[in-house]
Amino acid sequence: MTESESPRAPRVALADDELIARKRATRLLEAMAEVTVVGVFASADEVLAKLGEQVIDVLLLDIQMPGLSGLDAHALLPDDGPEVIFATAHPEHAVEAFELGAVDYVLKPIEAGRLGKAIERARSRCGLASRRQEASDGVRLDRIAVSTRDGIVLVDPVEVSHAVFDGSLVTLHTLGGAAHLVDGTLQDLQNRLPDDRFERVHRRALVNLREVALLKPTETGGYVAEINAGGQVPVSRQSARKLRRWLGL
Repeated sequence: MTESESPRAPRVALADDELIARKRATRLLEAMAEVTVVGVFASADEVLAKLGEQVIDVLLLDIQMPGLSGLDAHALLPDDGPEVIFATAHPEHAVEAFELGAVDYVLKPIEAGRLGKAIERARSRCGLASRRQEASDGVRLDRIAVSTRDGIVLVDPVEVSHAVFDGSLVTLHTLGGAAHLVDGTLQDLQNRLPDDRFERVHRRALVNLREVALLKPTETGGYVAEINAGGQVPVSRQSARKLRRWLGL
């Protein structure tokens, strides 16, 4: 997987049934220098209809809307679909939002600073962040330092089998069977690992291609990848095509 040295602006769409809320969110997004607003909709149905017509990286979805709610719409998104930021006037919805895999949520009335942080998280999750420049003083380390809930762990990249995001935390798995709860995002971890070995096969999964033992087809056109060291990783339909090319199929 290769990425541009400089990030492109994420293409953001939003849906809210309230006109005032739509105008406020649109104004805040358009004021951000590195965001491209590609759609403003009054319902979740309109957003889903547009997904096949244009590329959307990030969706800002109101949770409570007539017809399909934001939660309903999120459940209908494809595995390789846009990252979702929920907007809600009720903070108790936050837990459900993260359980569904949303990148973040913002409370109404939306504040510019909070929305900016959510967009940055979404930019990172969907792979639009520029890769961090490695500090270079002439010394190359074979291991990388990963901040975890138990402290800083030094990990040899070749010993990493896969990493998964469960909606709130990233777990890094090693060939020896260790599982570390990582403080950063899946994108942060990917930025530290070699491109020729690791692939983002799902918005919730990063896998060491050399440790894939079996690919089981799914009804959606993707795969479930079984890992040599144990465990399974979802592979989205879009990433399945990349894997087939990588395997020469």
